[in-house]
Amino acid sequence: MTKFIPNKIALITMLAACVAILVSMGLRQTFGLFFSAFEEGLNCTRTEFGLAIGIQMLFWGMFAPIFGLLADKFGGSKSVFIGFVIFGIGIYMLYSGPNTGIYFQISLGVLVGIALGATAMSVPVSEVGKHFSNEQRTIATGIVTAAASVGYFLAPLFTKYTLGTVGWEQTLKYFLYFILFGGIASLFIIPKKIEVNSTTRIINQNFREALAEAFTHKGYILLVLGFFVCGFQITLVGTHVPGYMQDRGLGGWSATIILSLIGLFNIAGTLGIGYLGTKYSKKKLLSALYFLRAVIICIFIFSPPSIYMAIFFGCTFGMLWLSTIPPTNGIVAQIFGTKYLSLLFGIVFLSHQLGAFAGAYLGGYYFDVYGSYDYAWYIAIALSIFATLVHLPIDEKPIVRTEQTI
Repeated sequence: MTKFIPNKIALITMLAACVAILVSMGLRQTFGLFFSAFEEGLNCTRTEFGLAIGIQMLFWGMFAPIFGLLADKFGGSKSVFIGFVIFGIGIYMLYSGPNTGIYFQISLGVLVGIALGATAMSVPVSEVGKHFSNEQRTIATGIVTAAASVGYFLAPLFTKYTLGTVGWEQTLKYFLYFILFGGIASLFIIPKKIEVNSTTRIINQNFREALAEAFTHKGYILLVLGFFVCGFQITLVGTHVPGYMQDRGLGGWSATIILSLIGLFNIAGTLGIGYLGTKYSKKKLLSALYFLRAVIICIFIFSPPSIYMAIFFGCTFGMLWLSTIPPTNGIVAQIFGTKYLSLLFGIVFLSHQLGAFAGAYLGGYYFDVYGSYDYAWYIAIALSIFATLVHLPIDEKPIVRTEQTI
């Protein structure tokens, strides 16, 4: 353990990031369970609900690189704490009102989306990655990503219970207590002041030069394109599986079982991929993950609906749910170093959220127009095949910079 954890600061930062991500990603995973409550209580159509989640994903992605740059310059604790404050404002507006029409899109979509740009994944994961060597980074980021899985497992169970017992307004009030807890934890995400990667000699590179360098690197562009697919798939599942299961005659707890099992099995998936990332090529691991996603989605949608198929999908897709994050983040750090890791991974994550917008919106749109989610699932399968292929040409070797570049 002492060989893995370089110092106490790294340990504190990793634990704080785990708590922050557990809260933010756990709460994010529950929004799909509110769709029927919003339909009844707010007269919200599935297209409007899907649009709100899509806007949330879009703003999450847009603000991830902004908060990433703030974290790179001023420290992750400040960036993530601000995010939790905005998160609390969005949830408060959602239950207290006005919460219909454009206000529904602002609270659930814009404000929660902006907050997730700081609190969920890209900033906490990247800040932890800065404290670890290239050899140990995927394990460390895998542990942090696994914390999101704990939230994914617990939050849907809690939300399903409280929705049935105290209603959606009181459930959202409870969310504020979790957000407060996450905000306190975020203050302990301590910035790393010294470059971890000794092969990276540019200490005075500014963020514009870092961006220019990244966008002239073919592998970075391919990584950006590939992460779009991840966003489309997991948001389609997280947002519309409750409606999909209900339409197939398996309402009630079936979707909650799927979402909770996804969280439970993603713990093993992210930890496993974090370990494999220290042994094997990260790009090949990503190709394998996306190929397996295509196979599992095909089995799920083309098989007769049953609770056993719901369990199968939750377990298998859960193993692959956030497992793309450690190797994706690891490739960015391996190629470019860690000085602007939060910014560069934030841009990759923006692509993820553009895909998430498409998955959330198109799922609701296709249902309202055609009465079925099938077309959205077909797109998810095709994108998986695309991602399987697009990662293979990535050059994972670190950039060698000359002294003149300093």
